[in-house]
Amino acid sequence: MQTSSDELVFVPLGGIGEIGMNAGLYGFGGKKNRRWILVDCGIAFAGPELPGIEVMLPDLQFIKQQKKRLEAIIITHAHEDHIGALMDLWPSLEAPVYASRFAASLLEIRRFREPGAQHLPLHIIEPGQDYVFGPFTVEPVKMAHSIPESMGLIIKTALGTLFHSGDWKIDITPYVGWATDEERLRRLGDEGVLALICDSTNVTRDGISPSETEVARTLKEIIAKAKGRVCVTTFASNVARIRAVAEAAAACGREVIAVGRAMDRVIEVARECGLLEGLPDFRSVDVYGYLPRDKVVALVTGSQGEPRAALARIADGNHPDITLTPGDQVIFSSRAIPGNEKGISHQINQLILQGIDVVTDRDALVHVSGHPRRGEMEQLYQWIKPQIAVPAHGEALHLETHRRFARAMGVAHACRIRNGQMLRLAPGDPEVLDHVHAGRLYRDGQILLEAEDRAVSERRKLSFAGMVSVAVAINAQGDVVGDVSLALAGLPQADSSGQSFDDIVEEAVFSVLDTLPKAKRRDPDLVETAIERAIRSSVNQSWGKKPLCHIQVVIV
Repeated sequence: MQTSSDELVFVPLGGIGEIGMNAGLYGFGGKKNRRWILVDCGIAFAGPELPGIEVMLPDLQFIKQQKKRLEAIIITHAHEDHIGALMDLWPSLEAPVYASRFAASLLEIRRFREPGAQHLPLHIIEPGQDYVFGPFTVEPVKMAHSIPESMGLIIKTALGTLFHSGDWKIDITPYVGWATDEERLRRLGDEGVLALICDSTNVTRDGISPSETEVARTLKEIIAKAKGRVCVTTFASNVARIRAVAEAAAACGREVIAVGRAMDRVIEVARECGLLEGLPDFRSVDVYGYLPRDKVVALVTGSQGEPRAALARIADGNHPDITLTPGDQVIFSSRAIPGNEKGISHQINQLILQGIDVVTDRDALVHVSGHPRRGEMEQLYQWIKPQIAVPAHGEALHLETHRRFARAMGVAHACRIRNGQMLRLAPGDPEVLDHVHAGRLYRDGQILLEAEDRAVSERRKLSFAGMVSVAVAINAQGDVVGDVSLALAGLPQADSSGQSFDDIVEEAVFSVLDTLPKAKRRDPDLVETAIERAIRSSVNQSWGKKPLCHIQVVIV
């Protein structure tokens, strides 16, 4: 039952001002009794500025503290930047999870293959059906994207209707999966839309994105002309691309071999969902070396330069099963996610040096984005005619370009917000009411770290200036007992004059031990501090950098 204190709010905890980590909260009610739904729970890949960190996750502390009022977690589609954090973060939320069959199946197969993973209470939702979650009624809508069964969400409340676009494009010939439901979106516009929360990824590009069907046609032509082996790398989740490669291979008598665990997972789920119907089973990597060079197409993971993925190992010549020789061909049926350019460039250069023919989207139409360009966004705005626009899913440039675009489309209120800002959408004009905690978590091996964890900052320092370890034993009389133990890691062997850093550090340590009175040597804290200062000062004079120091003084 609606009261005069009720408000409809949107709180992004990830995905605003960045690519990835999508996690958006919608709240309805008064300040002390709001009910919530969480849309998506994704990851982003860490860059070189976070050594040892594989992925980043949104910090959901805000909703974790009021999880009893979280009605549901709704997944728009199965890309990692929308579902990748769910397995790690769900135990702290414990809300039911709603997703398409394809997304739910991928989550289930991942759970089965990860020892100790908790059971998720998964529920399948279908486009065109209404689902009630407390004060929210949610209707999924079919949206074309680069993965099957991507959905936008019509979110109906007593204070107005919202449309959360998810990731989408307009593709009337999507090759696999459904097209964007223009008819339903036009009807939605006639019904009235308070606010559109919309993908901004490709708003800086004019025109309309090409269709997946055009990519399939190009891949078929390239593979048909190839003389040697063909290796195609793409996002493992792009089932349309997988199908296009398989059909192109079949048309010229080639066998398809899938390489990489992520690719195997998606293919298994795609077959279960009927998305690869009519295609023969793909062959195991075990038979790769026994097939003639002109009778094989390898589908491999690693299109984003991931150092442990299949393509990286192939490019470096250390994959146990897959090798390429001069005259073979690698097709990058993908585009670099911002931040991954260096790794991809390394792979391409390694392949070219081996005499491999490399084809990218600069050479032919071997990839199209799953996100809308300005022409498609213009159509969506014309269909649903929102009163408020909230640009999402993009970096600062994308969001600001989208905001100006929305104003040009006649939208009364085009909002600029950041992660952690609570935006009131109704009643009244949109307004930022509050700022809540919205940080990042880092997956480090098998554990999650908070962004402020000292391991993160110390590892950065280690990668910049190395480390010196010193162990000293001193007896009760203040005399050094035995040998001083020194270990250097990450420092150059010698300075510009040729003096070794082992000698420089050793001289700094003994200068402290020789000058400190015996009475002061019996204070281990004082000795440790003095040795650290001396080492950092001496190394800095010779190198211009100060290493981390680990000094241990033991009184025996």
